[in-house]
Amino acid sequence: MTDSLNHFLAENERRAFRMAQMATGHSDDSLDIVQEAMIKLVQKYSDRKPAEWGPLFHRILQRQITDWYRSSSVKQRFFGWISSNDDDSSRSYLDDLEDPTARSPDKLLQNEQAIDVLQSALQQLPMRQRQTFLLRCWQGLNTEQTANAMACSTGSVKTHYHRALTNLRSKLGDTWP
Repeated sequence: MTDSLNHFLAENERRAFRMAQMATGHSDDSLDIVQEAMIKLVQKYSDRKPAEWGPLFHRILQRQITDWYRSSSVKQRFFGWISSNDDDSSRSYLDDLEDPTARSPDKLLQNEQAIDVLQSALQQLPMRQRQTFLLRCWQGLNTEQTANAMACSTGSVKTHYHRALTNLRSKLGDTWP
């Protein structure tokens, strides 16, 4: 694996994990999803130009998330009667990292509460709107790159993004700074 591909993966790892975690709500599953997406990128597309890796990686990641939803649906249908007491699933390894900016406890609490409200609002969005919002805002992809990653038209991306923003603005109100 080349140094530039290693750098790309390291640069996108945390954001991809956070996207997967917002989509699934489970840290362990999110780690698996990101790992699978990275492995597939390396195995199938490492010979591509570095400019192509971003959209390819996000497309693979979105497909992994969609596959997770399908798999979860099947598991729930056939094994839903088995309860799960996995209290640690909401905990992330990112939660244990020290804050390098050393913000005040009040500011940290305020930010944490705002993030919790945002995550809750994101969970309530339809999957395509959530994907579009995360790819556009979280990953910084443009409309064309997002359309490529989601395998849809740019018009669909614009529609989903507009609807996501409208829904989030109405749900967040004055909560989000």
